Amino acid sequence: MQSRDGNDGKEKAYIIAVDIGTQGTKAAVVTEDAGLCATSFVPSNLIRPAAGRVEQDPDEMFESVVSAIRSAIDRSGVPPERVASIGIDGQMAGLLGIDEQWHAVTPYDSWLDSRCESAMPIIRDWGEEAYIGLTGCPVTYAHGPKIIWWRRERPETYRRIAKFLVPSAYVAGRLAGLRADEAFVDHTHLHFTGFADANAGVWSEELLRAFGIDAAKMPAIVRPWDIVGGLDATYAQAAGLPAGTPIVAGCGDTAAAALGAGIVKPGRLFDVAGTASVLSCCTDVYRPDTTGRTLIYARSVLPGLWTPLAYINGGGQCLAWYKRLAGADYDELNALAASVAPGSDGLVFVPHFGGRVCPNTPELRGSWTGLAWSHERGHLYRAILESVAYEYKHYLDTLESLAGKGAYDAVHVTGGGARSTLFNQIKADALGIPYRPLRMEETALVGAALVAGRGTGLYPDLAATADSFAALGASLEPDEARHGQYVAAAGRYRTTLHGLQTLYATLGTQG
Repeated sequence: MQSRDGNDGKEKAYIIAVDIGTQGTKAAVVTEDAGLCATSFVPSNLIRPAAGRVEQDPDEMFESVVSAIRSAIDRSGVPPERVASIGIDGQMAGLLGIDEQWHAVTPYDSWLDSRCESAMPIIRDWGEEAYIGLTGCPVTYAHGPKIIWWRRERPETYRRIAKFLVPSAYVAGRLAGLRADEAFVDHTHLHFTGFADANAGVWSEELLRAFGIDAAKMPAIVRPWDIVGGLDATYAQAAGLPAGTPIVAGCGDTAAAALGAGIVKPGRLFDVAGTASVLSCCTDVYRPDTTGRTLIYARSVLPGLWTPLAYINGGGQCLAWYKRLAGADYDELNALAASVAPGSDGLVFVPHFGGRVCPNTPELRGSWTGLAWSHERGHLYRAILESVAYEYKHYLDTLESLAGKGAYDAVHVTGGGARSTLFNQIKADALGIPYRPLRMEETALVGAALVAGRGTGLYPDLAATADSFAALGASLEPDEARHGQYVAAAGRYRTTLHGLQTLYATLGTQG
């Protein structure tokens, strides 16, 4: 007889949550109250076949999910039949194509891949302001330009594509044994798709027609918690779960992380200090950034709410890159940087190694400027931390231009960078807003579990449940004097960006 866990004698249910990230796939067995019984991690293999190109093998991605689920369930000791559902989140701005049998016919064209840059002028010539108004997203390295690139540059492959899919949908559908006519995309990805009327929640006939995209290649739009099928017997044994275990549509990783962090009410800010440095908020108004072209106006998992965001493509990778070059660990680098005054003694770092995403400035590249003989490793590292804060200051200024000054009173922060008190304090000082690290770092896994639980009726009120699960740590308050220093330093940073943008654009036109 199975044990009964609750005071009411009811057997406790568990959820499998999966996060398909850039660096690897995480899986967890999650309790009904968002406890992580066990987790596992399978690293990704990023393929870089040429400059500007970043891909993943879809089969490897799928196998990493199956392997991670099996490892997590084995480690947890939870009886597999007690798993109520499976929820998957994943990288958002990249995509792949499948044929009628759900076989991948393209590699996963990563959000880090910039080959679609050649298609961006086509959209801008059509009218970027109108495009942003419909999709909520400026022209950037996302599905729209990528699909146009595949149609123009790989027409034979394009003809073989039955549907374009995001990673979470590709894996969920394959686990469920679906065919292309059952393909789907959840609504948290609509802003990145390039061809959706994001506010209406439908595919835009105007955009599809304007860019010559076959509407039949677009999947059905669903809610994240909609059940798309049950675990196919083909994969049940390998995953260590019963065949038929319900699988929900899932959502984007940033959307899952925001839900798991309790970003469920207007006025809250959210910092994902991960591979990409993401700053987002919650609002109940659709007001796309048609002039600044900085904010990506994403749908929340929750109906009627939006989570506008902007991000540095690989912001967190800059920290890892310097850590490797310096031959030091993060604790040592943070200690060195803490001894350096705000502003890094005039040193400015630009974190856009692969071009700036928000607003899109593809010709921009990374650099340090203002180097002097007196600068040491601590200056170099602090300048990297401060560059993220300066980008966030621009994002916040844009958000406040739409929502009003003082509309945000705290920042919830998660991700690897959230472990650094120095990094959190620098951002709090630069923004002039308190920073509150979340005690649960794996908010994307929690968010994926919440979505899966909603699909099987465990969480009828998703917003209230998410709010109750978001445990916050001690607040880091901004220092008024340092805030003033950083406002001035952020202005110098923007001037540096403008100068470098002009320089790189000139070098580009000269061949």
